[in-house]
Amino acid sequence: MFGLVFLPFALGHYLSSLMRTVTAILAPQLVAALALTPGQLGLMNSAFFFAFALVQLPVGVALDRHGPRKVQLLMLSVAATGALAFAGGHDYLQLLCARALIGLGLGGCFMSAVKAMSMWIAPSRLPSVHGYLIAVGGLGAASATLPVRLALHYMDWRGLFLLLAAAAALVGLLIYLLAPASPRMQGKEGRPRASTTMRAVLEVYRHRAFRRTIGPLLVPHMVFFGMQGLWMGKWLSDVGHYSEAAVAYLLYLSMAAIIFGAIATGMVTEWAGRRGIAPLTVAAAGVALFIAVQCGFVLDYAPSYQLLAVLFTLAGTITGMEYAIVAQTMPPALTGRAATGLNLLIFLGAFAVQAGFGMLIGCWRPNLLQQYPAAAYRTGFGVLIALQLAGLVRHLRRRAPWTGSAFG
Repeated sequence: MFGLVFLPFALGHYLSSLMRTVTAILAPQLVAALALTPGQLGLMNSAFFFAFALVQLPVGVALDRHGPRKVQLLMLSVAATGALAFAGGHDYLQLLCARALIGLGLGGCFMSAVKAMSMWIAPSRLPSVHGYLIAVGGLGAASATLPVRLALHYMDWRGLFLLLAAAAALVGLLIYLLAPASPRMQGKEGRPRASTTMRAVLEVYRHRAFRRTIGPLLVPHMVFFGMQGLWMGKWLSDVGHYSEAAVAYLLYLSMAAIIFGAIATGMVTEWAGRRGIAPLTVAAAGVALFIAVQCGFVLDYAPSYQLLAVLFTLAGTITGMEYAIVAQTMPPALTGRAATGLNLLIFLGAFAVQAGFGMLIGCWRPNLLQQYPAAAYRTGFGVLIALQLAGLVRHLRRRAPWTGSAFG
């Protein structure tokens, strides 16, 4: 039963992570083919996040009504259609709409996997299985780098998206054929409505524990998702002047670091818990480290460009603790909608970070190779650091001993 539940849905999550980050490698080809500005590149790629966020609430309702098996067949068919449209796109607007359609179709991959596992896998095994699922996502992100670069020796980016379209359709079919049928859904009177779900999410946003938990973590999580899926590759190319092959290799190492970062985060959090240190305290320390790494980009520390690229992803993995901490601090009756509401905020924020960073960089003039100066990236990272520091400082001030509350 484990294989029939975990493996098909994990393949969906793998494909979602791959297609979310693949444009980091394809950016030079897309810019050359369509003469895209940084603002256009950022907005086109971030359309994935915007559509991904918008579909969270409807998918949550659909999963409760129809089960993950049927929902994923439909959603991955939409993703396959989007990938086909991207492969055939010939102007900026067509690619933007196709990218949004891909995000729309992949918006339920992670939630469907979690829903399926919660129905068919014993609760005692869920924490470890969730870890496996995150690791599979890391493999998907890593596959979007060096393996994609190698594939481009045999096909162009259009051929690649044709292949991804076929993969999305195949994974959707595998889920439908292999995954067990969902238990009988609730009766009509017990089914959640979209309006009810929206009110429930707003209730979560008003909850004090939710706001305090996400305070130091939400913006760094947005930055992590928004930057590692596109702008890290452009920074290595524009500022580091690395070749496309070198950029692909460094991004491969960076994405692979997600796996090790997730494992290390779990180990450190468990070690700290045995010593009475709360997970939110561990997360705040990790966010401080993540911000420190970004300071290296602002300082333009040239001897460690490669190390900075890998450390950005490795340290950024700490932001994934947000889901677990929210689940621990919220009342049990609110944990499901809290996860949905958190997803909505994270992906809308990633859209804003990815699009906004491109617009900011576009304020500078590129060289003849269409590379933007280090000053543009230093400014962009400086703005991101300021936004992240605001939440971290508020958290530290609230938890400081002189405020009368314990730190943790």
